[in-house]
Amino acid sequence: MRWVQQHAFILLCIAFTVTSQLLMRWRVGAAGPLPAGSLERVHFIAALLLTPWIWLAIACTFFAGVSWMMALTRFDLSYAFPFTGISFLVMLTAGALMFSEQVTFGRLVGTLLVVLGLIVVVRS
Repeated sequence: MRWVQQHAFILLCIAFTVTSQLLMRWRVGAAGPLPAGSLERVHFIAALLLTPWIWLAIACTFFAGVSWMMALTRFDLSYAFPFTGISFLVMLTAGALMFSEQVTFGRLVGTLLVVLGLIVVVRS
């Protein structure tokens, strides 16, 4: 429990980042493919920016940044940054479960290598 309290800002940063990305993927996926024409692209982006879910995602990105600033008041960058690798594992899992994205062997191995790297950094 003490470890969680000490690392709370890092964990909040990860949670806000993942939430932001999942919201963006959900709403962009629902909006359909990017139109070919420039004017249609502007309308496409404007329509997305008018949705509350996209603004929630943007707010989550902002709060991830604030959480990261707070984390850096407690930890060296070289210690804190590898924790962001946890988001790779969460996003791989969420992409597969929520959006039926394909989990290839290469993606799985690459993600596990990132997590292994995190374990090495945390233990050093």
